[in-house]
Amino acid sequence: MARALVLLSTFLAALSAVALAEDPYLYFTWNVTYGILSPLGVPQRVILINGQFPGPNINSTTNNNIVLNLYNFLDEPFLLSWNGIQQRKNSWMDGVPGTNCPILPGTNFTYHFQVKDQIGSFYYYPSLGMHKAAGGFGGLRVNSRLLIPVPFDPPADDYTVLIGDWYAKNHTTLTHYLDSGRGLHHPSGVLINGKTGKKPDGKDDDPLFTMESGKTYRYRICNVGLKTSLNFRFQGHHMKLVEIDGSHTMQNIYESLDVHVGQCYSVLVTADQTPGDYYMAATTRFSRYNYTSTAVIRYVGSNSPPSPVIPPAPKGWAWSLNQWRSFRWNLTASAARPNPQGSYHYGSINITRTIKLTSTSADIDGKLRYFFNDVSHVEPDTPLKLAEYFNVSSDIFTYNLMSDVEDLNDVQAAKLVPNVITAEYRTFIEIILENPGKSMQAFHLDGYSFFAVGMGPGRWSIEKRNTYNMLDAVSRHAIQVYPGSWSAILLTFDNSGMWNLRSEIWERRYLGEQLYISVVSPARSLRDEYSMPLDELLCGKGLLSIPFHRSIGTLIPFSSGPLLLN
Repeated sequence: MARALVLLSTFLAALSAVALAEDPYLYFTWNVTYGILSPLGVPQRVILINGQFPGPNINSTTNNNIVLNLYNFLDEPFLLSWNGIQQRKNSWMDGVPGTNCPILPGTNFTYHFQVKDQIGSFYYYPSLGMHKAAGGFGGLRVNSRLLIPVPFDPPADDYTVLIGDWYAKNHTTLTHYLDSGRGLHHPSGVLINGKTGKKPDGKDDDPLFTMESGKTYRYRICNVGLKTSLNFRFQGHHMKLVEIDGSHTMQNIYESLDVHVGQCYSVLVTADQTPGDYYMAATTRFSRYNYTSTAVIRYVGSNSPPSPVIPPAPKGWAWSLNQWRSFRWNLTASAARPNPQGSYHYGSINITRTIKLTSTSADIDGKLRYFFNDVSHVEPDTPLKLAEYFNVSSDIFTYNLMSDVEDLNDVQAAKLVPNVITAEYRTFIEIILENPGKSMQAFHLDGYSFFAVGMGPGRWSIEKRNTYNMLDAVSRHAIQVYPGSWSAILLTFDNSGMWNLRSEIWERRYLGEQLYISVVSPARSLRDEYSMPLDELLCGKGLLSIPFHRSIGTLIPFSSGPLLLN
């Protein structure tokens, strides 16, 4: 009996230890500075993180806690955001102007967030102004935990490939263009991991990666550019697609992939060719200009230069649309899944609301602006999340000024205001993204993954639902919309917070084509959303003088605002 009691006591103690154990912590200290580099052969000022361009890679595992202390040594405010990281219950760490005050020059801020219930390939980027045009971005990967089986054998190595268009002008010049009422002209070139692949004398840069014959490698490819879709391919090698934007996919084989702005793809590449050097290439798509950047992949022991013949990129967007239709979610793969219970059967969930967002543009007082429906977003001095938390939102913005459907008959409706809409907690909503223009569009939603169920030419109508993939659409956070076309996404708004939905075409975002979605749990409980961090930066209307009291690790305003948590 005594032995049984001892065993029971030991067992209960072990259970208690497991229950109280925290997930591992990863600590980083980053210094953000300017540097002079020549990515396209022209000296210009770029943003470095710990002296690197692109910035250092974050290599994490599902549920890791990331603690990143960032020191801003620039001469202007700065913020980082985490493209695709869902920040469950924690929009306080999203790092966009609607949720966070900027990190002022000469100061620091510590980001503390968890990569909760996620796997896959992501990136971070600077979210203020036109900083993204100067660098400050880098890869962020979330590996599966060792006990969770992955639907492919461990690769010999894991490589991050950041592709994107690039302007050979400082970001301050590009900002002046936009502020003066003009749009941006075409980029000056394309970069792969910050380089064009060629030295000034025309010779190739040193190999970017190496492979051993017979081994298989994982490449995580993210488009971190400002406006241009890119076609990515390997010379002489096929790619097996295994993941898109944090979801395992059916493992189809591709010769090339269209990677749109804000999207990330993981592929497996086997070194099954004659040992030598080979190019990877990124080429502009859907544009009047034609740029290609290359990088050398070297087989171990190779002394053979790559062939100058690079397979051409495909033409037209029908090819790209058909490729998108071939992407399917791997429903049998084990992985962290943040979606609410039952959403894997999203095809049987009733849609409670349809929001149709039409991209438009207009000259307002002689200056170019972009709109969702009839509203062009203007960023207030007080972050929207703080205004809501401290119950001063009525002085900063008004909810739901934008209608769910564009009123084509109301030509006088254009508004330049903070664009904030509300979504009822845990409702299943359909969002239609319409692009009546002649250029490519791409969109991203913070805080969530969504099911990209349909797209096609023309205007959307309810009959288009008959074309949706209601079984195995990929759960992702970014989606493209082809010229003169529409795309449809479905999701459950189960993540409380203030979340940014934006055009990933950066000049359009800068000039108003974005909005914020406020999702508030009726319970207003720490079960559904974390309270404001103790070290949250404060700025804007009246917030610097608000008194606080501290209680059990939470920071709560004396005023009883709408997000007073208990």
